[in-house]
Amino acid sequence: MNTADATSSRRRFLASSAAAAFPVWLAPASAADATVPQSVAELWADFDPRKDPLETEVIREWTEDGAVLRHVRYLIGTFKGRKAFMAAVHGFPQQAQGRIPAVMHIHGGGQRGSVAEVKLLVSRGYAALSVNWGGSGTGKPPFNTCEKAEPGDPNTDWGAVDPSQLNVQGYASMIPGPKQFFGDREHPKNNNWYLLALGCRRGLTFLEQQPGVDAARLGVHGYSMGGNLTMYVAGTDTRVKAAVPAVGGQGWRWQPHVFGGARANPQDAVKGDVEVFRKTLSFESYAPLIHCPVLHRSGTNDFHGWMDDVYRTNALIPQPTQYSWAPHLNHRLTPAVAVTMPLWFDQHLKGGPPLPETPQSQLVLSPAPALHVRPAAHPWPVARCEIFFSTDDDPRARFWRSAEVSPQPGGAFTAELPLHTRESSLYAFANVYFTLPQPVSLSVLGGYSTPVTEVCISTLLHTRSVEELQKSQVPLAAQPSRLIDDFSHGLRDWYVLNQGNANHQQMWTRKITDPLWRAPEGAKLAITLKMPKTNRMAFVLEENEWRSYRGQRKTYLCRREITGAEAVQTLTLDLKDFTTREGSFPKSWAQIDQLGLCARHTLPGETDTAPAQWTGPAPEFIRVEWV
Repeated sequence: MNTADATSSRRRFLASSAAAAFPVWLAPASAADATVPQSVAELWADFDPRKDPLETEVIREWTEDGAVLRHVRYLIGTFKGRKAFMAAVHGFPQQAQGRIPAVMHIHGGGQRGSVAEVKLLVSRGYAALSVNWGGSGTGKPPFNTCEKAEPGDPNTDWGAVDPSQLNVQGYASMIPGPKQFFGDREHPKNNNWYLLALGCRRGLTFLEQQPGVDAARLGVHGYSMGGNLTMYVAGTDTRVKAAVPAVGGQGWRWQPHVFGGARANPQDAVKGDVEVFRKTLSFESYAPLIHCPVLHRSGTNDFHGWMDDVYRTNALIPQPTQYSWAPHLNHRLTPAVAVTMPLWFDQHLKGGPPLPETPQSQLVLSPAPALHVRPAAHPWPVARCEIFFSTDDDPRARFWRSAEVSPQPGGAFTAELPLHTRESSLYAFANVYFTLPQPVSLSVLGGYSTPVTEVCISTLLHTRSVEELQKSQVPLAAQPSRLIDDFSHGLRDWYVLNQGNANHQQMWTRKITDPLWRAPEGAKLAITLKMPKTNRMAFVLEENEWRSYRGQRKTYLCRREITGAEAVQTLTLDLKDFTTREGSFPKSWAQIDQLGLCARHTLPGETDTAPAQWTGPAPEFIRVEWV
């Protein structure tokens, strides 16, 4: 759909929404109504989020760190003759003056309405609402109640329907069921996402009706499943003036993908008419209707928001879009990526300093593959530029090679991308880090112990096909290496979990899935390190991490007690040193996708008997290589 088509469609959608009779969506299922929507506009044409009274209930109010906080509940709607209510956390600054902008936070799967997310936004001058969409039925606490809720508090109650995770089959389904919108026919309203997005749009109505809120300045952000809902809400509600989906919200989830000639299963196996699902529920059909600026933040290897498809989806959004990618991470963010969310809202809802624009970038193949990057002029100085490239088609499992970046005149950067083959596609992008004028605290969210001093702005993703590489006859300058890492570049090829906590720290890399660093036949893994005190470590291999099209996913574990010594020592491990819980070991290194160097690690269903406390400092790794 081009921009003109998207604008026309959005106009028809808005007109039909204004004219529709609201009670239609409230009515019980009628076998006589067999009309199935064929577009996003038709699906939402009979819903007016302002029509029904909210019947708001304030469950509890308290003050904390300059914020007035409330547990509230509002009416979502009436389905099959029963009312449905959404619990939420609402907050606003104690000293707010005049009307202020407001932001709705949408939690991810297995999460809940968040006091912490509300407090962060309130501390920056916003009113906020964190909806508790997953709090239906008898889910195990604490996930079925808002954060800091007390026993017996009224909770989300979806009534006769259930789009929560207690009804998982509804997320890719349009078929009827006892807890779906219709019990007698296939329909896109039977899909859980429809009801969840509807409940979130009612959350916008709650926010705009608060006495201190400027209804013309509303934003929405969400994480994981909340990132999906952010796209649904932004694509159906013109009240949203800025949106920040995270690790979710890509299109084409119904479409099989092909990686290395192998056909991968779709992310979501759609139950029902796939074409109707595509036109009414898939994110690429919502993207052309989004009327506000969108910032997408994610990890480059996210399983839920595939990087390539995020760019593919967001290219259809007619409004400004930007990206911030955390290298090597799956479903996690670095501080420099996380901080983009409040800064984006400051820019678009408060008229604050604009984020740096997406850096210009160009991928060239002649005389050799290279990525050229030119950050736009901005008051915030450029701290550094990182350029990444890969030849792996699977965005979830690919290893992003770090290129050697050279500064160029005028503040530009360039890096050659040495290849080892013309039989695989080439993918490349860059992260440019800007120094913030003053540190930003995210500590209320947990996991961000120190103020954030830099912000990461990513370029577009560039791709060159096998045909293009072969036609250009790009030179092949890269050679395989037995040296996985000598850490001369620090941990740039790794991601670290629980950093600074020696008892739980884990270092992971996908480098060994890359043909340049894949193990030679018959090799052993040698790990050279310094360990001042005696401790037991866990070394982990992930086989077919996300590549079910290649074989079964397995985790292999090797535990070793390493005697403390001041001198450097080397541990050499064979394939048979790594086993599953059942005792099997990998037959070769060829399908290993991840290597983990962990203070402790447990296999599924296993109890770890490691000592409770690590002794001394964390190990210092010197070399990891094949011997």
